[in-house]
Amino acid sequence: MTGASRRSARGRIKSSSFPGGDEGSDSLPYPPSIRRGKGKELVSIGAFKTNLKILIGLIILGIIVIYFVINRLVRHGLLYDESQKPRVITPFPAPKLMDLSMFQGDHKESLYWGTYRPHVYFGVRARTPLSLVAGLMWLGVKDEMYVMRHFCENSDDLSTFGWREHNGRDFGRQELVENDMVLETSFVKSKGDGLGYGGDWAVRIDVKNKGLNDDVKRSAHLFFYLADEGGNVLNLGQDNLDFHGSSLLVSGSREDVGDWQIHLKSQNQLETHYSGFKTPHIYNLSDLVQQNLALQARKFGRLQLSDTSEDSSNIYIFQISGRLPFTIDIPFVSGIKGESSNVEKRLTSLTGLPLSDLLKKKRKEFDTKFEECFNLSEKHDSETLGVGKTAIANMLGGIGYFYGQSKIHVPKSTQPESRDNFLLYWPAELYTAVPSRPFFPRGFLWDEGFHQLLIWRWDFRITLDIVGHWLDLLNIDGWIPREQILGAEALSKVPEEFVVQYPSNGNPPTLFLVIRDLIDAIRMEKFIASERDEVLSFLERASVRLDAWFQWFNTSQKGKEIGSYFWHGRDNTTTRELNPKTLSSGLDDYPRASHPSEDERHVDLRCWMYLAADCMHSITELLGKRDKLSKEDYNSTAKLLSNFNLLNQMHYDSDHGAYFDFGNHTEKVKLIWKEVIQENGQLSRQLLRKTFGKPKLQLVPHVGYVSFFPFMSRIIPHDSPILEKQLDLLSNRSILWSDYGIVSLAKTSSMYMKRNTEHDAPYWRGPIWMNMNYMILSSLHHYSIVDGPYREKSRAIYTELRSNLIRNVVRNYYETGYIWEQYDQVKGRGKGTRLFTGWSALTLLIMSEDYPIF
Repeated sequence: MTGASRRSARGRIKSSSFPGGDEGSDSLPYPPSIRRGKGKELVSIGAFKTNLKILIGLIILGIIVIYFVINRLVRHGLLYDESQKPRVITPFPAPKLMDLSMFQGDHKESLYWGTYRPHVYFGVRARTPLSLVAGLMWLGVKDEMYVMRHFCENSDDLSTFGWREHNGRDFGRQELVENDMVLETSFVKSKGDGLGYGGDWAVRIDVKNKGLNDDVKRSAHLFFYLADEGGNVLNLGQDNLDFHGSSLLVSGSREDVGDWQIHLKSQNQLETHYSGFKTPHIYNLSDLVQQNLALQARKFGRLQLSDTSEDSSNIYIFQISGRLPFTIDIPFVSGIKGESSNVEKRLTSLTGLPLSDLLKKKRKEFDTKFEECFNLSEKHDSETLGVGKTAIANMLGGIGYFYGQSKIHVPKSTQPESRDNFLLYWPAELYTAVPSRPFFPRGFLWDEGFHQLLIWRWDFRITLDIVGHWLDLLNIDGWIPREQILGAEALSKVPEEFVVQYPSNGNPPTLFLVIRDLIDAIRMEKFIASERDEVLSFLERASVRLDAWFQWFNTSQKGKEIGSYFWHGRDNTTTRELNPKTLSSGLDDYPRASHPSEDERHVDLRCWMYLAADCMHSITELLGKRDKLSKEDYNSTAKLLSNFNLLNQMHYDSDHGAYFDFGNHTEKVKLIWKEVIQENGQLSRQLLRKTFGKPKLQLVPHVGYVSFFPFMSRIIPHDSPILEKQLDLLSNRSILWSDYGIVSLAKTSSMYMKRNTEHDAPYWRGPIWMNMNYMILSSLHHYSIVDGPYREKSRAIYTELRSNLIRNVVRNYYETGYIWEQYDQVKGRGKGTRLFTGWSALTLLIMSEDYPIF
């Protein structure tokens, strides 16, 4: 209550007209007889005791009521303290993986700085929640108008952009091509004694003409910025910058890196301006820059920053303008102590010719390691090798660091008067690769397992670090949110309706893919002894979290029959979707049972669970766990889920020779236009779903990727006639085969290339996806090297499919400048979002014929 409220309440008490009350008295008035000491005792002792008992009873009853109300609020997450958090936002009670000694010391410091901002065209930050952040913007031209380039956007229509080399630790080189201008950004780190935590680093930006004579001069306007997310004040170096030599841009001090400076050096004639801002966030930084430029343009007719700064600025933007070509070097030095003379020496080593030599050395090291890891030089031409290098470079260059809190859905019925139907997960950090910098610049659980199949072959410690971060997100029930949208910048890129995560819904547990791959690598002695010990130490601590994750799936997603599972989260009330999406499966609009119910059995989830159980069994064997019961539980579950006869009883359709989901289904469903009266009384025309036949429990007759999960899981015996039928389906041009890869849904399916709503184009209903083709190739390769009647047939299909996939990805890359999310099944054109170097980068493992053993 405010002071004014207290005063008004007190005033009302004073002026109350109680019987005999004296105006202005500060105390509550008593009856006149008591106040004046007249009359007899008003209440007997017995009556007083009775009233006291009643009063005590009422107090006890009130306490009981309050207890139950508070308890109910706590259970529903509307009121809680640290000791009584709702389970869904309670961390798993086990030591964190990121606290392991292997992730401390030199390893942690070596990864401190990096290009961990994949959502911007170029950005640098540290792996800490409130980091010093650097980034680049520039003015592009579209429709004869200037536009600011900052965040990666498909709509920017850059000819190409992406990392040409990146080693995931201390070096990367990127090219960005817009119209007739090429920007080359390089990042490199420097280690040594006496430096701040994480060492020094430098950025080189080369700006060149593309295909134009050097006599044709055009201007470029770059904007390099530095921001302190913690709000620490930055100190401007000087008002007028002189780039002949090295000029101090800005300096500051932080607990992590000590006193630091960032400089700029160029041998070119450049014009510079700056602007400083004080703001707690940076996700709208490009808007602030554009507003400043627009104001200057209106006032003075000049396209330049204002050369002003707000008090206590924690962000500085430096505009660098010049005629092409030009080069700028931006070194960052930290841990500065007093007037140390070695600062100039450190700056010299990170600019000019020494920087050029260092970058050349790093590029050569990248090429050498690429050859060692993937051994492609004698198998492919230079163009194919170039795409392979782009794949691994962009996968590593697309690793980001995020910090924030996920929003977790709670039933609306628990908050009837609240517009917010979510709880906040605990504040958490995530170090992760991302599927696509322009469109999906955040962590996706089921993508990550595919990413790590590639990354661990380059640097297994980065993989362990990433998997550890994901497993530390496990809650007390064993659930991990499938999509990680952490921090204001990440949230600014995602439509609101996709932000909240549902704790009832899973996502394919693909992390088991890479974990089992690492276990097999140990068994095949691909690691030296010290590396083997690191992986085993990781698995020792991870096993309790992996067990909880497995148990969550094995209980929350189980079906009505033993050995059956179904994806939760399908909408059984929708009137707008032709086939209700199954987002939790990762296959979005792949057709499932037309009428969602708990009677469903999803063959892909059954196979994921087989992978998880088999992997957990392998972990217990490898670690020599004493808990034989859990070991036998995993083994028995794996045997149950790989039981070929039981699998066939539940999911095999002999007429089609294919494996199907089971559920309440009818094929007689269509989207039709209807006139609908809206709430405002107006008439609108909408595309709505109509069912023309009664659904019944049956196998869902759609041949596609889901049908091949038993094949991809290698459950089918190598000598089974069913294996031949799988091979026939894969190679049938009228069903799944194309010259560019295996299509996601059979051309004969009633849902083939059908829109799911008025606005949802077909996604997993025809186009070619690289992750599933990689899994299919992996199994074809397996069946082609084991003895059996279908060995040669498997080899022939494998050879042609592999060739088709590689050729199409390479062709598209050189025609469009990008690796794509998916590929058209008719002409092979790249589709979806571009620069999709998440699981599409598995093309590199296809080139090197490197597959999980399983």
